[in-house]
Amino acid sequence: MAGQARRGGGLTMGRFLIRRGALLLGALVVASMAIYGALYLAPGDPIATLTGGRQITAEARAQLEARYHLDEPLPVRYWHWLTSAVRGDLGYSIANRQDVSTLIADRAGTTLALLALTSVIVIVAGVSIGVLSALKPGFVDTLALTVTTVLAAVPSFVAALVLVSLFAVTLGWFPALGEGQGFLDQLWHLTLPSLALASSSLALVARITRASVRAELPREHVQAAISRGLPSGVVFRRHVLRNAAIPIATVTGLSIASLIVLVAIVEQVFGLNGLGAALVTAAQNKDFAVVQALALIMVAAFVLINTVVDLLYALLDPRVSLGTAAT
Repeated sequence: MAGQARRGGGLTMGRFLIRRGALLLGALVVASMAIYGALYLAPGDPIATLTGGRQITAEARAQLEARYHLDEPLPVRYWHWLTSAVRGDLGYSIANRQDVSTLIADRAGTTLALLALTSVIVIVAGVSIGVLSALKPGFVDTLALTVTTVLAAVPSFVAALVLVSLFAVTLGWFPALGEGQGFLDQLWHLTLPSLALASSSLALVARITRASVRAELPREHVQAAISRGLPSGVVFRRHVLRNAAIPIATVTGLSIASLIVLVAIVEQVFGLNGLGAALVTAAQNKDFAVVQALALIMVAAFVLINTVVDLLYALLDPRVSLGTAAT
């Protein structure tokens, strides 16, 4: 019956990827229209950014507006941007005087490194704390709950300020600004930003891990395995952690996806030259091309991360079919 359910209710890998590709395309189109419209209605003048706020003649202003298509109606401007983006041309940054593709390429490395290190911290520390809390009731559990409660309540920018004040200014253990040069130096510079970015997500993953593991411990198949004399480590890995993995993977995926939005705040605090900081600056200057490109990258990353989580479901539990909900 289970096999029939999987064949009837699930999707093949090809159909699943096609459906997710269509979802991604639709999300990008809707997001691009919403972002472009919001930027158009937002206060500010791109020409003022180009001229540094200096007064210019009406003729010079008209030339600048024509060059950057600022004199065209909103639908025409959006269509011009969309057709260019399909061809791989993401436009020209007004504030930075360079192609958007070049700007993204120059800054992507810092943001990707920050997100990768943060994801490792969230997964390793979050799952470890959750498992330890579930298996060690009493003082350890209480301590873990207290720490995760505090971390969950502290916003990333507050965590960043506390970490800078304590570990960079007071103790001098870590640098407070910049991204460093070379792998080890960059890793050293990104330690505090990663901890600040990971704090609340780590707490959430730890809480869900604790609850999922505790829900599996008293189950019949787990007790049967213990009664057969299997080593506790084998019982935990095969019967407890594997069955608890789906809710853990779900919240971990969502937490990592949410980091894409929060990264802008942390990069601003630590003076990192990443995509998040570029997005904030571009939004302030009404740099349409940069905001549009970076926002769409974030939307695409969010959908792709959730697609990976869905693929993990089928790997973690063969009973779960692609495109169906885990039960």
